[in-house]
Amino acid sequence: MATKNEERIKRLTETHNLPREDFKQLLSTLTDDEAEILYAAARRVREAVYGKAVYLRGLIEFTNVCKNNCYYCGIRRDNARISRYRLDDETILDCCDQGYDLDFRTFVLQGGEDPAYSDARICNLVREIKARHPDCAVTLSIGEKSEASYRAYFEAGADRYLLRHETANPEHYRMLHPPELSGENRKRCLKTLKAIGYQVGAGMMVGSPGQTLDYLVDDLMFMRELQPEMIGIGPFIPQKDTPFGTQAQGSLEMTLHLLAIIRLMQPDVLLPATTALGTIDPIGREKGILAGANVVMPNLSPTSVRGKYLLYDGKICTGDEAAECRRCMALRIERTGYYVAVDRGDHIAVQQS
Repeated sequence: MATKNEERIKRLTETHNLPREDFKQLLSTLTDDEAEILYAAARRVREAVYGKAVYLRGLIEFTNVCKNNCYYCGIRRDNARISRYRLDDETILDCCDQGYDLDFRTFVLQGGEDPAYSDARICNLVREIKARHPDCAVTLSIGEKSEASYRAYFEAGADRYLLRHETANPEHYRMLHPPELSGENRKRCLKTLKAIGYQVGAGMMVGSPGQTLDYLVDDLMFMRELQPEMIGIGPFIPQKDTPFGTQAQGSLEMTLHLLAIIRLMQPDVLLPATTALGTIDPIGREKGILAGANVVMPNLSPTSVRGKYLLYDGKICTGDEAAECRRCMALRIERTGYYVAVDRGDHIAVQQS
């Protein structure tokens, strides 16, 4: 006879949704055996949409300068212990060229909210990447901007925009961020990006300070409403030089449970197995893939700066060359029974009931 959680997993697979209380029960009472049933369901749903392909995103962390002061982030404005850097445009373009030769077909330009990179400069970079590599997608992850800025990047050729909402609950947002930032504006930015036509990525940290099960369910409800094309979640990992430097890290198990639940809620979502997963567990990214994830984001940044883009402590692969990262990731993925696809890995919209 099926357990209550097995019934919840079946219902979630069939309807892509559950009442709030069922999500809470699922997240709080899942046994190891039930978790394996959940992950197997997530794999079946993911393979029905994307097959066994895993998509690479080449990550270029081009600046660790940020005007914001988020309490959890190692590159926050007030962290005086970090060695700051900015990549020049030619270096960024060289990273893309090298990535293209390594079969990357998506480049993610990620950085702090750094005023040195004007809208015109970002647009020129996007146009040049698209001119050099017209079969590639360009993703930006550069924070909260105006609608005019987002439109300019899109018109220059940017395809995707990653902007984690971090938490959908207003009280929790205020715990994690200084007063000048608001969860309402973050949500507004995400909705603006969707309206413009980007493939949009949202997401949150799992186990961030003050997070409750109710807050996690708020996140699930918000993402169901937003329907982002990509959802990036990873365990909270403290950075020692931040106000949350002594907090406990997030749970691998809870992160894997949420990955699988999100896959069942939104079968067509692009779901990364994040570097943070690999940081808290040597095979964390592989476990993420086996829980329904289908994206990995190896680092294309120059090795000279990788150790300086420390959002959290202990980040892996900071000393690896790009080619080394690419080979290592392909081998890891193959061991899970999946394979690296050499294409842009676009979102595949499927009709949901």
